[in-house]
Amino acid sequence: MPPAPVALLVDRVVDPRRLRSACGVQPGNACRFVFERTGSVGWAQATDFLVSRPLKIILILIGAWLSNQVVRRAIRRFAERVAGSATSRRAARVRERGPSVLVPGEPGERSAARARTIAQVLRSIASVVIWVFAAAYVLAELGLQLGPLIAGAGVAGVALGFGAQSLVKDFLTGLIMLIEDQYGVGDVVDVGDAVGTVEEVSLRTTRIRDVNGTMWHVPNGQILRVGNKSQQWARAVVDVMVAPNTDVAKAESVLAAVATEVCGREPVRDDVLEAPEVWGVEALAPEGITIRLAVKTRPGEQWRLMRMLRVAIQDGFAEAGIRLPAPPGTLVLRPGAGTLPPSTTIGAPGQDGPVAPDPAAPAGPESAAPASPPPERHE
Repeated sequence: MPPAPVALLVDRVVDPRRLRSACGVQPGNACRFVFERTGSVGWAQATDFLVSRPLKIILILIGAWLSNQVVRRAIRRFAERVAGSATSRRAARVRERGPSVLVPGEPGERSAARARTIAQVLRSIASVVIWVFAAAYVLAELGLQLGPLIAGAGVAGVALGFGAQSLVKDFLTGLIMLIEDQYGVGDVVDVGDAVGTVEEVSLRTTRIRDVNGTMWHVPNGQILRVGNKSQQWARAVVDVMVAPNTDVAKAESVLAAVATEVCGREPVRDDVLEAPEVWGVEALAPEGITIRLAVKTRPGEQWRLMRMLRVAIQDGFAEAGIRLPAPPGTLVLRPGAGTLPPSTTIGAPGQDGPVAPDPAAPAGPESAAPASPPPERHE
């Protein structure tokens, strides 16, 4: 009889039924090796539990870790390439020289930030998917039945879906907003009740600060429409109302000259994309005539240009003698309209102003002395 070490190396005739009972339907190499050498079901099962399964679990975890690293690295490199092309000088030259219809004029930094945000979301999704599959394989190696677990997870998912459907809607809407680039950080948007500058965009909420400094936290699922005032280009629109008897052609000429002069100033010259346009009469009313002026500008610069235009238009109209409408309830005197009672005065000559009683004016003949009583009658 050979010694024990030599006996382990000697092949033995193995009963398939005993091998199946010891190592299962698909026996591992370590379990088969021990059972074939020793013929002991206990040693084979112990070897399978201590060597075979841990080794498989370790290999599964290592494979999941490597797959996760490779996928995350690929997504990160793709995002860096997109961000680099967005901020490169060549892309900037193409955006400046190419037609705005064919080449979107969005800033490179914003496109790069959007690419990094989407890449971060994709990396998180890839990591979750890979490790969920790895956990399922590990549970299968431990001998747990995945059927009941999957069924229980399905029921829990349905219950969670009904209970947190608004949360799921927020996440899906936020992801779609990021992919479609509906707005980004720094944009001035109108989402209904909240109008202001976007300060943060996440998958669940959007933070908007309005002109009064109030911070609005808007769930993405509740945003039904978005008005973005900061994409590609903007337009400064100024409606000016003049007196009803104003020469419209003269007023439009003054508006065009004033707007051209303002657009050529240093602070806003680089922000004006096209020459100013006077669109003409926008509205007619008893109070006056409304004339519209429009200037195409870079996004976010239209409000500063509108303020400068209003100040310059006021000065230009004053120099040209063009009057603005009188306030409501004002009595305006016209040449040849007759005389006023002595108890009323008018404003400065050459201006349309309110007419009000003058308490310092002398009383008229009828009010200089009290009326005399009627004479007494004697019968």
